[in-house]
Amino acid sequence: MAEERRGSWFGFGFCGFGQALGSGRGRQVHSPEPLQTPGEDADVCRVSASWSYTAFVTRGGRLELSGSAGCAAGGCRDAWASEALLVVLRAGPGRGAGTELQAWAPGSALSGEPLWAHTVGPEAEGEDAPGGEPQAGALPLLPGARAYVSPRPPFYSPLAPELRARRLELGAEHALLLDEAGQVFSWGQGRHGQLGHGTLEAELEPRPLEALQGVPMAEVAAGGWHSVCVSETGDIYIWGWNESGQLALPSRSLAEVGKTAAGEASGPKEDGSDVRTAEGESGGLAPFIAIQPFPALLDLPPGTDAVKASCGSRHTAVVTRTGELYTWGWGKYGQLGHEDTSSLDRPRRVEYFVDKRLQVRAVSCGPWNTYVYAVEKAEG
Repeated sequence: MAEERRGSWFGFGFCGFGQALGSGRGRQVHSPEPLQTPGEDADVCRVSASWSYTAFVTRGGRLELSGSAGCAAGGCRDAWASEALLVVLRAGPGRGAGTELQAWAPGSALSGEPLWAHTVGPEAEGEDAPGGEPQAGALPLLPGARAYVSPRPPFYSPLAPELRARRLELGAEHALLLDEAGQVFSWGQGRHGQLGHGTLEAELEPRPLEALQGVPMAEVAAGGWHSVCVSETGDIYIWGWNESGQLALPSRSLAEVGKTAAGEASGPKEDGSDVRTAEGESGGLAPFIAIQPFPALLDLPPGTDAVKASCGSRHTAVVTRTGELYTWGWGKYGQLGHEDTSSLDRPRRVEYFVDKRLQVRAVSCGPWNTYVYAVEKAEG
């Protein structure tokens, strides 16, 4: 078996709080730069970014926070960052204490007592992915997949026994769950269409997405108020709020700065989308889609299959099977990686990784920035 090539993490976007993002120079990084990893030669396997700080976990079990919250701790297997809560999976206190899930205030420096703690049984701890590739951690889905953590009380939320979860993602106001059969469930607030049920109503309990029935999914991602999933065959489905083009659909805000069209009109749409129209350059009506409450199929260039996805507050990133990265949506801080601050309402390949002959393996979006893991392409 060929030896797995070791790669590097790259970052771009907002770093106004001193996050270790690329060079860290200034308040934003517009093009991918090698990450300022914690410690010399640190082998980072997990990256979880909140708005003002980022959590890095190394394969050696070291946790480093960078930004508005800063600290270091050992014995950590995983971490999940939000503005209100930092959750870590780490060795419990005392010999033989096992693994413990702990919730901390981000500024606590992990000293004193955690806000909440839960002991994890050995049978639920899980293993790293084959080949040692960095993958999105199980958090906020708890090991054992019977519950998840939330940034607001109650921190511990059990899942119904019939929900055999393999992935769970939290947006600003909603949750997405991918079960073992590839079915997607959503719940929480739905006022931006982020639940994908065709309405703007809230759902208190996990509800399956009927529009995706019979299409097994391999990946889910939740943004601020939008959602993405990737099918087992590499198709992308996307829904929710499109304020900055994060659904790769024409948006009003981009049109107003001359990115798509100018002028105003209005028009209905049968599937319930909130649609507005503008007079395009050719004189015809081009639709503005503010909210897409049903999953919509998104096309990348022909022959391009997606394998991973991640969402920021208002931007989206997708990794293809051939190791290319596509981004779109809000780009004010350079979080799209295209060397400028333009926002986009259609997918665009990040050329940096192509030019450097790098294959992208993983992507993790913070609200206003993006972290990417890439390896050198094999020769020949």
